Order: sequence, then structure tokens, then C-alpha cells
Amino acid sequence: MADVIVVGGGVSGLTTAKVLAEGGHRVRVWSREPAGDTTSAVAGALWWPYRIEPLDRVGDWSLAALRWYEELALRPEETGVRLVEGLHRGERLAALGPWAGALRDTVETAEGLRCRLPLIDMPAHLAWLEDRVRAAGGAIERRTVTSFAEAAAAAGTVVNCAGLGARDLVPDAGVRPVRGQLVLVENPGIREWFTEADPASSATTYFFPQPGRLVLGGTATADDWTAAPDPRTAEEIVARCARVRPEIAGAKVIGHRVGLRPARDAGVRIEAEPLAGGGRLVHNYGHGGAGVTVALGCAREAARLVG
Repeated sequence: MADVIVVGGGVSGLTTAKVLAEGGHRVRVWSREPAGDTTSAVAGALWWPYRIEPLDRVGDWSLAALRWYEELALRPEETGVRLVEGLHRGERLAALGPWAGALRDTVETAEGLRCRLPLIDMPAHLAWLEDRVRAAGGAIERRTVTSFAEAAAAAGTVVNCAGLGARDLVPDAGVRPVRGQLVLVENPGIREWFTEADPASSATTYFFPQPGRLVLGGTATADDWTAAPDPRTAEEIVARCARVRPEIAGAKVIGHRVGLRPARDAGVRIEAEPLAGGGRLVHNYGHGGAGVTVALGCAREAARLVG
């Protein structure tokens, strides 16, 4: 029998499982789908606290992950993590939280913030996380969980990293999708990332150079469960990115992706509660658009609750 079952095989679940397994727990990850098919695999994924609360805790979680990613970036082919320069257009340090004071290689310019930040190739990083869980003695199983009682029957402690699935499993009606659509194109030679948010719109503009592709985005539409890419939205994404870098207009499209970010009205939930029969349920969900950014910080806090 496993000591801990982690429900959810995205970046939050796998990072939590890694921390627990390397801490001496016997861990099994139950995930309905392979890591490469999760919302995490769709992510851009630039480290940056984005669309996540509570603000008073996000900073510490984010900085813990930042320092970790900086170390992992020393082995990019293995971990999928690189440090890449880019521009947050229109961003100002004064508008950010206290965590911004800990940023390295960040300069405020007339255009915005020029930073050197972790950029994560998510399919590669998720595969690396799975390898680390297994190397520490953990197991990863394809399994659809219909209730936490089902998991509690197999382990004394259950960790809820179910993301959007927590809406039904907990249940928690405050968990909502925030739909993000991306376009993948052949990279025409762009080496820096770029982001620009429009506060008055659900549309954002960003591009991230990833191995073998340039990721273009995006959207942030709340309460939209549409999983299929919308052709018109894709055209708009390419057009917005091409206004920043004209060479994108002629780049060959090689794919479309949609991810439903698991937002929660009350922000991230990390807390423990008893399960019937004497077990313990530790929650770690509601990460919105910043699951990658806070993955390690939240995993460590959840692990402390596991004990």
C-alpha cells in the first residue's frame, strides 16, 4: 500500500509527487491522462505570477520555483528549462508585488521590463518530472478517480492536485476554466520571448521560442469550456504577434493548442482535512494561469501538510 496517492498528473501533481517521493514517502500518482495530454503540457510556459491569488502568498511560492528553475536551467536538455531574455511590454516594477525585488537580470526600460527568466518546454519538463518520481521509488498510473474515498482506500493520505477536476471531485463550484488558445509556428529566427497584456480585453499577445517551434498566444476567456481551437481566434493571435515581429506573419503554422487553466474564485487552496475512515486529504489546486510558476513552492507547502 502506498503512503500517499497524488490525484492529478500535471505539473502540480508531478512536482508534488517528486517532493514527497524524494522526502521518503511511497507515492503513487493517479492521473486520468498522460502528462503530455494535460493542460500543463499546453502551457507556454514562462515563469511569471499570472492570474493567480492570494497575492500575499504567491510571491514566496513563485520565488521558490524561480530559484529551482534557475538551477534546472543548467541542464536544459535534461530538464526542459532554459533561461531566456525577453520583454514584458508595458510592465512596471512598482505595479508588481514585493517578490519583484528578488528578480535578477531585470531592467526597467521605456517599453517595459526586460528580464531573463525561466522558459520551460513543458512536454520535456513533464517527462523529466515523471522520471524523477520513478527514480525516487514512486509510481505513475493511468486511472480516473471518481472520488477521494476511492484513493483513500489505497493510501492513508491523498493529495488533491486535480486542477479543473477538483470542481467535481471536492466539489468546489469556485473552480472555473480560463480558456487559453495558442498557435504553434515554425520559428523564423526569434530568440527572445515577448508579452503584452491588454487589461480591457481577454486577449493577450505573447510569443515564446521553444525547441522546434514558436508558441504564439493568446487568450484568457473565463468560464469557457471549449476545447477545440477556433480558426478566427488563431488568425487574430498570429496577426497580433506579427504586429510586434512582422516575420511571424509568414511563419508556417504547425499546430493549434487549447488549455483550460484551472482558476479558483478564492485563489489557490492548500490545506488539509480529514477523510472518513481516518485518512487525510491535502488540497493543492486552483493555480489558474501560474501552475508552472508556483509548482515547487506549492508542492513544498502541500508536502509539509502531508507530514
